Amino acid sequence: MIFAAGLGTRLKPLTDHCPKAMVEVAGRPMIAHQLLKLRNAGFRRVVINVHHFAEQIIDYVNANSGFGLDVAFSDERGQLLDTGGGIRKALPLFDSDSPVLIHNVDIFSNADLEELYNIHVADGAEASLLVSKRDTSRYLIFDDEDYLVGWKNIKSGEVRTSYDGLQQTLGRLIEDDEQYRLRAFSGIHVISPTLFPLLREADEVFSIINFYWQNSLTHHIRCVEAPANFRWADAGKPEALDKAAEIVGVLG
Repeated sequence: MIFAAGLGTRLKPLTDHCPKAMVEVAGRPMIAHQLLKLRNAGFRRVVINVHHFAEQIIDYVNANSGFGLDVAFSDERGQLLDTGGGIRKALPLFDSDSPVLIHNVDIFSNADLEELYNIHVADGAEASLLVSKRDTSRYLIFDDEDYLVGWKNIKSGEVRTSYDGLQQTLGRLIEDDEQYRLRAFSGIHVISPTLFPLLREADEVFSIINFYWQNSLTHHIRCVEAPANFRWADAGKPEALDKAAEIVGVLG
C-alpha cells in the first residue's frame, strides 16, 4: 500500500494545484518512483489511498497502465483518515492471508523492500517497522529484543507507552542504553493479517504509530534496523527534493 492521500501542506505552493504524489522528483512524479520501486522488488498488487486532487493520481496511474502492476485505489475523498484510518479503510482491498508492505509516497530510500518483507515473514512479527539511527524529534523506543515499547518526543519530553512502570524510565532516556534504543521511523513498514481485526475495531481516523505503541504490550511489533549504508529522504518538504533526486540517481 502506498500512502498518497496527504494534503502536501509542507510542499506548498507546489501542491496548490496537484497532489503531493504528483510532485516531480528527478523529472518523474513521486507516485511513479514508488510504483516502479515496488514492481522491481517483486510486488505485483498495490493499493493507493487518495484524497487531495485524487483524480490526478488515478488518471496518471491508469494512463500508464499501473506501471505493470495491479493497482487498486482506496478513495478517501470524503474524509482524510490519517495513516491508521487509511489502512483500516483499505482492508477489503488486501489479501486477507498475506502481510502488507506500507510505504509513504514521499519517502525515498535505498531500502531493500523485498528483504524487509522476507524478514517480516521469517520473523513471525505482526508488524515490522524499518528504522534507523538518525536525528529527529520523535523516536520509537525498542527494547534489547527489538520489540516496540513506546514513543518519545525528545523536544517536549512527551512519552507514550502501554507498559506499566516504563513511563519514567523512558522519560529519562535521551540516548541508547543497555536495554532500550531510540530509533527514527522510516515511513516503511509491514503489517500482518493478525492485526486486521484490531484495525477494524479502531476509530475511523487514527495514527498507525499510535496504534502500534498502544498494542505493543500484547502484540509482536518489532523493528528492522536499516543497514549502515542506508540512504533516506522525506521528500514531503521542499528542501529534501534534491536529496530524494540524488537517491533516485544513485539507484538508477
